[in-house]
Amino acid sequence: MQRQRVIIRTIGVAAAVALAATACGPQKTESAGSSSAAPSSPTAGATPEASPSTDNKPGEPSASASASASASASASPSPSVKQIMANGDESEQVRELQARLKQLKLMTVAPTGFYGSKTTAAVKSFQSKNGLDATGGVDEKTWKKIQSSSKKPTADELRPPTVNEVAAPDPRCMTGRVMCISKESRTLAWMIDGKVISTMDVRFGSENTPTREGVFNVGWKAKDWTSTIYHTPMPYAMFFSGGQAVHYSADFAARGYNGASHGCVNVRDKGKLSKLFNDVQVGDKVVVYW
Repeated sequence: MQRQRVIIRTIGVAAAVALAATACGPQKTESAGSSSAAPSSPTAGATPEASPSTDNKPGEPSASASASASASASASPSPSVKQIMANGDESEQVRELQARLKQLKLMTVAPTGFYGSKTTAAVKSFQSKNGLDATGGVDEKTWKKIQSSSKKPTADELRPPTVNEVAAPDPRCMTGRVMCISKESRTLAWMIDGKVISTMDVRFGSENTPTREGVFNVGWKAKDWTSTIYHTPMPYAMFFSGGQAVHYSADFAARGYNGASHGCVNVRDKGKLSKLFNDVQVGDKVVVYW
């Protein structure tokens, strides 16, 4: 009898151990020093504004991000190779790297100077195509190969006039003096007789307050204007369709595409818009299109 109790107790303990090993309950967060934590992108959780257009620098690095970076570094196939640039770096050299990768059509976003997930992926792609260790980091061998495969970036390539890539102009923009505004690329191109003079990023209205599409003319201008409906500042306003206007938006400058206008065409680069405001004349054409 005593022997049976011992056998039953032993079987019970073994079953409990087996159950604990196979249970599919929620996992606990790995500790900061855990080597099993999966590497995470420094731009994970980025807003829609950051993700499609740039390799943006995140806010404050978290402990888990630091652990992930350490885990990623330790997993590198060539840990003894000195990295010139790597994920998390920020410099003018990184900006040049990004501009060269864009020349090679491995990046579509504008250079930011911050080495994030998009730059890492582009470098890995370049390394794979050129028989190099695909680490995602730039060592001397990779950098020399990128330099020999591309040309020295121009000032506009290093700091493009817009974050968004400008769309091909609508045919209606090809004659006269026109603010050519693309909803698809979210850009405004100031054009004279088919030539692009300047470009800038723009934001439009929401579904409930859409920006009207079509061909318009600048009806009047006001350097300092406040909305009579929403009581918000509208500096450098150029009205083209009733109460809708091209104007500077501090909210757009601060929050980007996380917000929307009440139908106006918002511009976030105040310096560029100030110059455009001085150049545009009442009567100039405005084309808003997809």
